[in-house]
Amino acid sequence: MDLNFNKNEDYNKLLVSDLRKRFVKVKLGGGKKRIDKHHEKGKMTARERIDYLLDPKAKSIEIGAFAGENMYAEHGGCPSGGVVIKIGYIKGKQCVVVANDATVKAGAWFPITGKKNLRAQEIAIENKLPIIYLVDSAGVYLPMQDEIFPDKEHFGRIFRNNAIMSSMGITQISAVMGSCVAGGAYLPIMSDEAIIVDKTASIFLAGSYLVKAAIGESIDNETLGGATTHCEISGVIDYKAKDDKDALNKIKFIVDKIGDYEKAGFSKTESFPPKEKEDDIFGILPKERNAQYDMLEIIKRLVDNSEFEQYKEGYGKTILTGYARIDGWAVGIVANQRKLVKTNTGEMQFGGVIYNDSADKSARFIANCNQKKIPLIFLQDVTGFMVGSKSEHAGIIKDGAKMVNAVSNSVVPKFTIIIGNSYGAGNYAMCGKAYDPRLIVAWPSAELAVMSGNSAAKVLLQIETASLKKRGEKITPEKEAELFDKIKSRYDAQVSPYYAAARIWTDAVINPLDTRTWISMGIEAADHAPIQKKFNMGVLQV
Repeated sequence: MDLNFNKNEDYNKLLVSDLRKRFVKVKLGGGKKRIDKHHEKGKMTARERIDYLLDPKAKSIEIGAFAGENMYAEHGGCPSGGVVIKIGYIKGKQCVVVANDATVKAGAWFPITGKKNLRAQEIAIENKLPIIYLVDSAGVYLPMQDEIFPDKEHFGRIFRNNAIMSSMGITQISAVMGSCVAGGAYLPIMSDEAIIVDKTASIFLAGSYLVKAAIGESIDNETLGGATTHCEISGVIDYKAKDDKDALNKIKFIVDKIGDYEKAGFSKTESFPPKEKEDDIFGILPKERNAQYDMLEIIKRLVDNSEFEQYKEGYGKTILTGYARIDGWAVGIVANQRKLVKTNTGEMQFGGVIYNDSADKSARFIANCNQKKIPLIFLQDVTGFMVGSKSEHAGIIKDGAKMVNAVSNSVVPKFTIIIGNSYGAGNYAMCGKAYDPRLIVAWPSAELAVMSGNSAAKVLLQIETASLKKRGEKITPEKEAELFDKIKSRYDAQVSPYYAAARIWTDAVINPLDTRTWISMGIEAADHAPIQKKFNMGVLQV
């Protein structure tokens, strides 16, 4: 181990430590006082409900834990988007679980809450996974109703998706465990089966105050829409539960009876850990964003037995392509090589840059994986496509388009891990969020942006100084340095992996050592959904 390795290791482990601290804070939701009040009502918190529902000691992954981070400060914040979502196992069956966090504004829906709920439904639809809703919500957050209520990807889309999933045969089970009002009342009733907790839960289109104001009727909420009303009079709800645990036990009982699923048939064998020490990832991954390193060494610490069979190893060397297994699942890996490489003609190519030959190789490899029904893993550390006259004359736009076309039309499930840089069109070609990865996660070392902070700050500085000079201001070197630092600081905040996670551009920021679990559970989920389409690249200027 050299000094540089040790410096990298210290730096990356500090990033993971920061990740853990952030997660501890997020898990508190609306804060300890609100959690205590929740318990005083005899209710479990959203996370306690999910933990009780999921099989003990079984693996699970959380979607969107940092959703809403540092957003809506003027409204008091919205930790985790006011909803907790996990993919885990109930009676051995893989499920998506969605639980409103009533400690955050009584579980009200902010714009990011809607986006996060839709992401959960998208995962269930793509993978044909059963989805469980634990409802405890005051409905739309009225001060921001214009940003959550009327548009295509807003609140109403949830109920549209309920109907679509029902037609697809995807199991949906709801438990009303607190407030469930107005439009939100449709979600549990559009599920296949619904449970309500006696005395602490209610469901109605309008509460007692609104009923009084609208039609003059005086009635209490329990009589209006409590468990007894909906289980014995209206017939709206299927099961009455005496408390939270009873409701969750009923869900377990129902899920346990679900039949087996038709499988996509991805190759699965016995799982083996990597032979290379996984923890070495922290020392291999450089602290400096522009430093060179060998991505092959990262791959060896992610795949079973550290075995990686390269495809076209000597061609298009700035992207590594090849076959491996992760937790027993066969995968095709497309990874940006981050070290300076030499071509057969003696030309040097910069690591992390996509050249004509690497784009061409990747497109061919993606087509091969589609033909063989092998899920694709994209490991991103990319600064973009190569620029300049040589690349343009060689048709870099055409070769890049071929790669983007292959990624876009791929029918096997795709999974994206953002390890380092994810800049510009490189993000697109390496299966960024716009290209429908089944799951997309970032390591704490990741950055997502049109370009790096330094490059962007230099461009923005030129624009800013030109504008100031036009107004007659004199720009001294000191003033220029001050402007640069201010611009870069603002831009750097936007390229943070947590900024991306807050807006659900990624599903999570994860410890690199959890990568194998995310990929394995993701492929297992995808195996629930047989591939219906054929791979077709369409029209190409080859």
